[in-house]
Amino acid sequence: MTPGLAAIAAELVVEPGVAPAAAVAVAYREGDAWHLESGAAGKLACSSDTPLTEDCLFDLASVSKPLVAATLVRSSQNGALSLACPLTQLLPCVRSTPAERCSLEQLLSHRAGLKAHVPLYAPLASGRAFDRSAALREAAQAMRSECAGAAPGAEQPPLYSDLGYVLAGAAAEHVSSEALDALLLEHVAKPLNLRVGSARQCLREDPQFFARVVPTEVVPWRGGELAGVVHDDNAWALAGHGLSGQAGLFGTAAAVARFGAAVLDALAGRDERWLDRAAAAFLCRARPGGTLRAGFDGKAGRGSSAGERAGPLTFGHLGFTGTSFWCDPERDCVTVLLTNRVRFGAERERIRLARPRVHDALFTWAGARM
Repeated sequence: MTPGLAAIAAELVVEPGVAPAAAVAVAYREGDAWHLESGAAGKLACSSDTPLTEDCLFDLASVSKPLVAATLVRSSQNGALSLACPLTQLLPCVRSTPAERCSLEQLLSHRAGLKAHVPLYAPLASGRAFDRSAALREAAQAMRSECAGAAPGAEQPPLYSDLGYVLAGAAAEHVSSEALDALLLEHVAKPLNLRVGSARQCLREDPQFFARVVPTEVVPWRGGELAGVVHDDNAWALAGHGLSGQAGLFGTAAAVARFGAAVLDALAGRDERWLDRAAAAFLCRARPGGTLRAGFDGKAGRGSSAGERAGPLTFGHLGFTGTSFWCDPERDCVTVLLTNRVRFGAERERIRLARPRVHDALFTWAGARM
């Protein structure tokens, strides 16, 4: 553990009461080599005095999305699926829905016209049976009102949507006849040697998973404190202990930083063994109409959670549980913040102020060593 980074996590997240646990990591490139440092602060669980360590795993929430997008891009390079063909050819259960002609590219870049979220899990919350195919059709029918009259399959203005990733992940599973977490292991986690995976994969790899995973929120209808199960209710309904397109991964801050470094290497053409430059550009390039890309988000002109130190070409992603990471291609630097801020209640918004401060501190820390 690097004392300086642990202090950043403590002083900017844990001590102000943003979250009971926080881990941070920085990856920066110097010459031909990447350097990675990480730190952690707080308690593993509110009910114990066990200190958090760097090898504890967090629910990554929507930070799962860039890894899922990379999985689908790698699958497309292998010819397993097409990012351009209509969704209905990949996922027959959405036939005759408004989203049936949307492409995976539109889904991954949040340009399919879908709503941000609908409670697909509602039957479970009320004690009724859950029908996964019916839930996927509900997601495919949830078009925004302003997009209802658009031509089928036409690209829509960007609006962040979990539902697009729900459908993209389900399409990849149907075409491959493999679970999404198995695909991600094959295409991302294993080739990059990342300590990241679904709950069932983490438990399979580490019998001490439940002793190392950071709890999230207390949710009465799901049995109380969520520890070692995904926080996202739709992901829980759709995939259980597996992975849904929008959420379901657990990992360490160091693993997220290594993923970001691999994307930067591919984007620069330095190392294309895992992902070639064109594929990395597909994921990271700016797209018209906003900051949303195909797997990542760009840094907003004002008020970005990436902070002030990150360059204008910076890209990354946020997660609802209190996670975020940002990759600056001009500086070859990745900064990561993982927290369980929802443990204090999902409605608390202190994380909005903490994120830019933490990432500023991490970019500053890296800059002093580059």
